[in-house]
Amino acid sequence: MAIIKMYAPFFDFQNWGHVLTSGKDWMIILTLIIMECLLSVDNAVVLAAQTQVLPTKAEKEKSLLYGLWGAYLFRFIVIGIGTYLINFWEIKLAGSIYLFYLCFKFFYDQRHPKQAAEREKEKEEREEARHKGKKKRKHVLSLFWRTVISIESMDIVFSIDSVLAALAVSDNPVVVLIGGMIGILCMRGVAEIIIKLMEIIPELQPMAYVLIGIIALKLLLALPPLHYEMPNTAFAIIVFAVLGLTILFHFWRIKRHGKKHL
Repeated sequence: MAIIKMYAPFFDFQNWGHVLTSGKDWMIILTLIIMECLLSVDNAVVLAAQTQVLPTKAEKEKSLLYGLWGAYLFRFIVIGIGTYLINFWEIKLAGSIYLFYLCFKFFYDQRHPKQAAEREKEKEEREEARHKGKKKRKHVLSLFWRTVISIESMDIVFSIDSVLAALAVSDNPVVVLIGGMIGILCMRGVAEIIIKLMEIIPELQPMAYVLIGIIALKLLLALPPLHYEMPNTAFAIIVFAVLGLTILFHFWRIKRHGKKHL
């Protein structure tokens, strides 16, 4: 059956043993964790904000815990489907175009902040109107479970980009699963630290989208007629090189222009 074929690698203990003892695979996993944290930190803030409607701290923590387990389950399901679909060149092409779009949109919004702010405001107004519409209807579920479902829905939307980017980096579902799950845990647990780090080094955010562009190019090169598969080790080296250059560039800018110009 197709479903068994899709999820069989997750239950291959030999594959798990190889991944857990491979330095190269752990380099890729670390790369995926860094990408997950940098790309999803805003999502963590949104998810935390959703819990503020709950009356007690215990309920807030419980809703995030349920949301975390739901995010893990969704990742498991989507990675299994994705590892099957990513074998089709049409899916790779669509994924590459979508990742290029994300990269282009980010840098376009940076160059046109007013237009980006207007779009964001319109989006917030639509969400607020939808939220008010929901308030008028009678709810069968309690406030706690409505919040949990809302967190799960946001997790699903937010994780599509991360899963697509991760599958473009590695075709081993176990590597993608470990990287994604550790990344989710780190992102949820140290969201405030990552936010402060990105405030100190604001170049980290555009760097993340530069990496998205590189991943899109990696997918594109794998398509016919080129069929060039960039080695995972080479990609990991590129990621850490870009990260190192970003940090060096940050301190160079401070030294030359001062913090006020950042």
